[in-house]
Amino acid sequence: VEELEALSAGELRRLLGREGVSSVGCLEKADFVKLAAKTLLAGGEPGAGGAGRAPSRSPSIRSDWSQDQEKPKPVEAERSRSRSRSRGNKDSRSASRGRAEERSPSKPKKPADWSVDTVKISADDAAALTFGAGGRTTERIARVSEAEVELMDKELVLEIRGTVIQRRRARKYAGIVMKQRMGPHLVTDDFDDGDLTVLSVPPDVVGYVQGQGGSVLRSIEEEWGTLMVFIDTDLSRAQRLAIFGSVKGRRGSELKVLSAVETKMNGYFHQVREEILNRDKGKDPSGTWGTDTMTFKDEGEISYALGKQGGTRKKLERSTGGIVQYVGMVAVVSGSKMERGRVREYMKWLFQQLEGPVFVDGWEEREDCTVVDIPSDCIGYITGNRRATLGAMEEEWGTLMFFMSEGDERGSRGGRGGGTERLAIFGPDRARRGSELKVMSGIETKSPGFFTRGVRDKVSSMKGFDTDRMILRDDELSYALGKDGATRKKLEQAFGCILQYVGHVAFIAGTRKERRRCREFVNWLLQQRRGSVTIPDVSRRDDVTEVRIPDNCKGWVTGNRGSELRRMEQESGTYIFIALDSRGEERLLIFGTAAGTKTGMGGRLHAERLVNEMVQNKLRDDDFRRARGRSDSRPPSPARRRVRSSSRRRSTSREWRSPPRREREGSRWD
Repeated sequence: VEELEALSAGELRRLLGREGVSSVGCLEKADFVKLAAKTLLAGGEPGAGGAGRAPSRSPSIRSDWSQDQEKPKPVEAERSRSRSRSRGNKDSRSASRGRAEERSPSKPKKPADWSVDTVKISADDAAALTFGAGGRTTERIARVSEAEVELMDKELVLEIRGTVIQRRRARKYAGIVMKQRMGPHLVTDDFDDGDLTVLSVPPDVVGYVQGQGGSVLRSIEEEWGTLMVFIDTDLSRAQRLAIFGSVKGRRGSELKVLSAVETKMNGYFHQVREEILNRDKGKDPSGTWGTDTMTFKDEGEISYALGKQGGTRKKLERSTGGIVQYVGMVAVVSGSKMERGRVREYMKWLFQQLEGPVFVDGWEEREDCTVVDIPSDCIGYITGNRRATLGAMEEEWGTLMFFMSEGDERGSRGGRGGGTERLAIFGPDRARRGSELKVMSGIETKSPGFFTRGVRDKVSSMKGFDTDRMILRDDELSYALGKDGATRKKLEQAFGCILQYVGHVAFIAGTRKERRRCREFVNWLLQQRRGSVTIPDVSRRDDVTEVRIPDNCKGWVTGNRGSELRRMEQESGTYIFIALDSRGEERLLIFGTAAGTKTGMGGRLHAERLVNEMVQNKLRDDDFRRARGRSDSRPPSPARRRVRSSSRRRSTSREWRSPPRREREGSRWD
């Protein structure tokens, strides 16, 4: 027993799996230890898991990949390190979560070459940089260059903060944007700081690639975080499209453009294929960047791999971290060696599902896999009509999910309330946990107590990614959930953690700092039900902005039953409420992990701008009302007094001499 207690919950689960014993019902590490001890003492009788049965395998119908490099092979040393890594206690049946201990995020120190550049610009240049809603052009320059860029409209100054290379790139991008209004920009060789890709676009499809008013290019820039400009003036020849950004951003934008070109000009990709595939090899941080391709056999295959509105393709991209784009009948996959390998595996499993159940060998050892046991009577509820529910969860979290079974195992695994089936979730650690908790929440609704029976409060001490639990009462749960889960989603968005309610248990997943912050805010949220919340000092926090509001503006800013606060929270992705300070005075607190920018959308600075705008509107309205009140109270002129008094005398005498019309008519009937 002592040896078993020294193992982690994940290692105990794998031990039980090798012994053929189902771990359904084990939530705490103590449950795993107890079951493992009982199994080993009893001689390890095979349970409902059916160990030793030869799994059925569907041959891969998608194995004709043209790989840039050899398929990555697992390194035993890395695998042993992965197995020995401490994962902490798990809250549900899952495979390895990759919860390596890591330091809590601290404020990074500025590099030695960090400095500030100030660029004087003209009014026309400032107008070009503020083009787009909320100054999106300046935001785009900052995102692509990774520098801090601030435009001071009144002073006509562009301030750029960052390292030498970041400031140089930001100045370059700003110059390109400012000169665009005068025509195509000339890009020379010295413009390439390792951030440039030039793609030739046939003249017949330039308009299609640009879109009306450049809308298509802007959407690609927004998706991949790049800056894209045409650099040729001769419209009779192929136009060169310059794409600035990171290796991944440039390749994603390039393949998106090529996909559009291939739609209008079939066969163009074949002409430039070698140039595209050999570009930027090994230029990512891992040094393994490359591109693999696969040709689909027919329209049916590409339609299945694309999915409804491209949902399957996007799912593969988000779950693997690679770039997946279909150019004509060719699937082009770019990324690191590991990312490309995962895309090939995931796509193989997708096509194997057309032939029957899929089982993944060695899923217990995979770093990208979580498995949840689903009660048989809840499978339809979790899957949804035509897989709509699972698809929605995949889209929300960027994961790949499918039921996994070995041959005749389907529906035969024992568990509480009947058999269970394994739901495999593939993707990054955080996304898998979010999908898993979403599934658990749905199952708990359908089968109360399946996951939460006997569960207690838990506060993990792990610095890295882990999960805490809070037990809520009925009235607390409904308040913390909000209408259609709005309050829960708001807290998730503002604090960067995963918050999900499984029955009456709040599961909080994230780093230790994220979990502590979210637990704190849930407690503040519940305190608001009983009255005002007191938060004495926020000066040492890096996730809050404090705003003092005049007393006559508080009702205006909060709105009817907090409607205005909710609107500003939704627009800025923050959490806002009024709290008392140490002196008992009210002030508005804006919470959120994203600070935002002075002109950009989202973050605490955006919320502060919205609050200040409402305060200014209220003050202007009050000034106008006071001015109007003074004008109304001014004594009328003598001429107006004479007219008003004479009309009053005439009306009085008229009323006195003749009774109302209704009274005269009434007297006739009498």
